[in-house]
Amino acid sequence: MKNFNFLLLILIGSLLASCKGGPKLMPNISGKAGEIVVVISKGDWESDPGIAIRSVLAQEHPYLPQREPLFTLINIPENAFSNIFQIHRNIIIVHTGVNVKEPTIAYQENVWAAPQTVVTISTANAKDAADLINRESDKLINVFLQAERNRNIANAKKYEERGLRDVVTATFGGSPYFPKGYTLKKKTDDFIWISYETTYTIQGVFIYKYPFRDSSDFTPSRLLEIRNEVLARNVPGPLENTYMTTNMSIEPGFRWVKYNKRTFAELKSLWEVQNDFMGGPFVDHIFLDKEKKNLIILEAFVYAPRYDKRNYLRQVESIIYSFEFF
Repeated sequence: MKNFNFLLLILIGSLLASCKGGPKLMPNISGKAGEIVVVISKGDWESDPGIAIRSVLAQEHPYLPQREPLFTLINIPENAFSNIFQIHRNIIIVHTGVNVKEPTIAYQENVWAAPQTVVTISTANAKDAADLINRESDKLINVFLQAERNRNIANAKKYEERGLRDVVTATFGGSPYFPKGYTLKKKTDDFIWISYETTYTIQGVFIYKYPFRDSSDFTPSRLLEIRNEVLARNVPGPLENTYMTTNMSIEPGFRWVKYNKRTFAELKSLWEVQNDFMGGPFVDHIFLDKEKKNLIILEAFVYAPRYDKRNYLRQVESIIYSFEFF
């Protein structure tokens, strides 16, 4: 009995020690997707630092059919930054004061909640804060975009519709992760259409392959030509002689992306239905299959005529970012 009590005391001590030095249990984050809480004094919010933050993070979101900000900013004065706001998903804290020796910007995760992103900016004065925000503008945008994307991908993996991944992998050698609610809408030997549909919204993913000729295939004009050819064949509109195509009146966005050990071309623009009035935003990821014989094209698109589209697009765009070869 004495030995048992001694062992029990050791066990309790070990548990207490591990709890003391181990990871903390974090509360879940609060707030809506795309929101950022900005903790800043009223004076700084109305002067150079606030102007810089709004110009960077509340600028117009590209390639949406109506004006929407890149992020929705919520200004909180420093003295009002209570527990309620500390568990928000995205936070920027701006502190200016003569006691700050050097301008600094710190990027942290899971400070008060999880999965949380917190950026802290410390400078001696308002001008230095604005300068630092402008210098770090690309990283600021990408940090919060990646945080939103990671949350969406984690949700898709946690609540995955596994059967869809198996269907896509069988045809293309890899697949994104699709959350519950997405269903297979169409499948051919080289084209798959998967969609999540409600009464007033459609979030869709196309996965298709196209024979690769040479590097000229990775140009915006050629990729749009391929897109229009494939979708005219596979995505009919609601009426006779209607089909999905591209709004060719605007210049598409094009860049190369390195993400999760893959390099792919990204194409962004607006889609429309030929001879009809439907339309919305789309994002394409384009890369070669493992044999380098075919282009694999993943497309995320949204149709939501009654609603803002930023968050709908980010949700479905995150799905194609989650692609993995299996």
